[in-house]
Amino acid sequence: MADPLFWDDQDAAQKVISESNALKTLVEQMEKLSGQQEDLEVMLELAREEGEESLFDEVEQGAEKLSREMSDFELQLLLSEPYDKNNAILEIHPGAGGTESQDWASILLRMYTRWAEDKGYKVETLDYLPGEEAGIKSVTLLIKGYNAYGYLKAERGVHRLVRISPFDASGRRHTSFASVDVMPEMDENVDVDIREVDLKVDTYRSSGAGGQHVNTTDSAVRITHIPTGIVVTCQSERSQIKNRAAAMKILASKLYERQLEEREKELAELRGEQRDIAWGSQIRSYVFHPYSLVKDHRTGEEVGNVHAVVDGALDSFIDAYLRQQVGKKTAGEE
Repeated sequence: MADPLFWDDQDAAQKVISESNALKTLVEQMEKLSGQQEDLEVMLELAREEGEESLFDEVEQGAEKLSREMSDFELQLLLSEPYDKNNAILEIHPGAGGTESQDWASILLRMYTRWAEDKGYKVETLDYLPGEEAGIKSVTLLIKGYNAYGYLKAERGVHRLVRISPFDASGRRHTSFASVDVMPEMDENVDVDIREVDLKVDTYRSSGAGGQHVNTTDSAVRITHIPTGIVVTCQSERSQIKNRAAAMKILASKLYERQLEEREKELAELRGEQRDIAWGSQIRSYVFHPYSLVKDHRTGEEVGNVHAVVDGALDSFIDAYLRQQVGKKTAGEE
């Protein structure tokens, strides 16, 4: 960062600064936790010498607080996969069910936006297709921040909602589904071969949120990768060139994820493993009626306050999932 040429490449400089700040934060947290432990040890010795019951209570409360903070700190250290530190591209698509499912997708959009903002991450809407009556037909977000992908990869899968539908005049209970896909934002150095001849590029007039300017020109871009059938869209920028660049980043991320999945599948077949069928099976259920409960079906983690969860309180589910994955990895290495 002291190099005179450091700021010549603004994007690269920003990434270095972001990583540097994150590493400094980790060191500061470790020093703070270490200091708290030393203070508790001194207080415990004092409590033993003086036999003060109130001091023992204070030590116990301090130890419980330190344990919680250590657990949070440990979670950050679990994010050690190659792209965990990257920004995340998050897509939400409602399942069958029309307005009810589209409304559920919009609730998930609000949930992830609130979670990201609580973490201090920046949220950009790359593509947004509103529902006809309510909710959304699809949305693509770019969530910028250190370890954004590392945390949000825990959310990939199908999310199930059970509630009394506000769109049903008879007040019946409905079950709705929405899928969430999460990919790391890839930089230009990623090893993904995208040939121009394999791309079909369409432009169209932007719609939805984004201000009046997006509706005046054919600035939105849709790119179809012909060999795989993957389609990506972006309409967040005024410029068609910028939208195309953003869409190409999303495509690179999708193709990279596809490569990883194929590699994992091949390795599993070689090992003779039985792979979980993740896509098409729900990872989590959110029940508003007849009781209040959110349950993650992969880890068994449960929270009784469903309203807090859809307001962004996702950390306990992410924590449980990441710890489970580390446990599986450790068991596999053994």
